[in-house]
Amino acid sequence: MKIAITGNMGYVGSKVVKRLRGVYPHAELIGIDTGYFAHCLTAAKQLPETKIDKQYYYDMRKIPDDLFSDVDVIVHLAAISNDPMGNRFEKPTIAINSIASNDLIKKAKEKGVKSFVFASSCSMYGAVGDAPRTEEDPLNPLTTYATSKVFVEKILKEAADENFKVTCLRFGTACGMSERLRLDLVLNDFVANAIASKKIVLLSDGSAWRPLIHIEDMTRAIEWAIERKEKNGGTFLAVNTGSERWNYQIRDLANSCADIIGGVTVEMKAGAAPDKRSYKVNFDRYKKLAPNHQPNITIKTAIEELYEGLTSMDFKNEDFRNTWFMRLKVLTSHIEAGRLDENLFWKA
Repeated sequence: MKIAITGNMGYVGSKVVKRLRGVYPHAELIGIDTGYFAHCLTAAKQLPETKIDKQYYYDMRKIPDDLFSDVDVIVHLAAISNDPMGNRFEKPTIAINSIASNDLIKKAKEKGVKSFVFASSCSMYGAVGDAPRTEEDPLNPLTTYATSKVFVEKILKEAADENFKVTCLRFGTACGMSERLRLDLVLNDFVANAIASKKIVLLSDGSAWRPLIHIEDMTRAIEWAIERKEKNGGTFLAVNTGSERWNYQIRDLANSCADIIGGVTVEMKAGAAPDKRSYKVNFDRYKKLAPNHQPNITIKTAIEELYEGLTSMDFKNEDFRNTWFMRLKVLTSHIEAGRLDENLFWKA
C-alpha cells in the first residue's frame, strides 16, 4: 500500500506520520509539504520525516500531475489552518485550501487513488444554539478557513463513487504536544500561559462552547478512515470526529488548566465579550461507525503532557504570542525576511 500525506510537516502531520508508520510498517509513505513550518521543531527526539519513504517539497498549488500515479490513499491535511491566518492571507487561503484541493481531488481520481481522507472541521457549524450539532444540521461557516472546509467537502461528495471512497473527518479544535507544537490553539495557549506567567487571561467572556480533540485521537481516526469499508458509512462520509466529553466551555478549559498545573489564576480581560464562534457537537455517528477507534485521551492527560513537554524545553516566554509558536507569526516572519511573497509562494 502507498499512502500520500499532504501537510505532513505540520503540527498534526508529524503525529500522523508516526502513527501510520507504526500501523503500516511495510507501506510506502510519501510526504507532500511546502515546508513553511519545517523548522518549528519542539522537543523532537527524532526528525518526523525519517519515518517516511519520500519527502516532496511542493506547494499545494504546484503539485505535478503524475505524483499520485501509484498511490492508494491520500490523507489530506495541508491547509492554511486557522482563522487569523485566513483573515491575514484570505486570497492565498482560498487558493491553497479550496482551489488547490479541488485540483488535488481531480488528480487523485484520474490516477486511480482508491481512498481519500480529508481533515475537515467542526468550525463549519459556526455560531449556533445550545443543541449539539449533528451532520444533518445546517452549516454556517463564519471564516475563510471554515468556508474552505465546506467547499472541499462539497467537491468530495460529488467525486465519491465505488472506486473513490471519501471520508471527511470533522475534527474539533486540536490540542496536545507535538514535534512541531503550535500555541495558537486554545488549550495549548492556556497551558503555555500557565507555565510562563502563572496566569490565564480570557480574551472573551469564556461562555463559548468548543469541541476539542487530542492530536493522538485525530491519528486514530485517520487510521480508521483509511481502513473504512464502503458498507460502513458509504462511498462518501462526513462525520463529526471526537467525543461528547470533549465539548467544553472556554472558561472550564482555563479552570482545568489552573487546577491541574496549580498556582495559576484565571482572569477575564476587561470588557471581554462573548465569542460568536460557539458550538457543541454530537459525535454519535462516529461512536457507532468507529467503536474501536474512539478518543481515549483525557483532558487531564492532555494538560499534563503539554506541561511536561514545555517544561522539558525550559519554556518561560510570556511573550510567546509574538514568536514562531504562532503559525501566523511564522508566515509573516518569512515575508519580512524576503523568503515568501504576499501570496505565500517561496521566492527564488
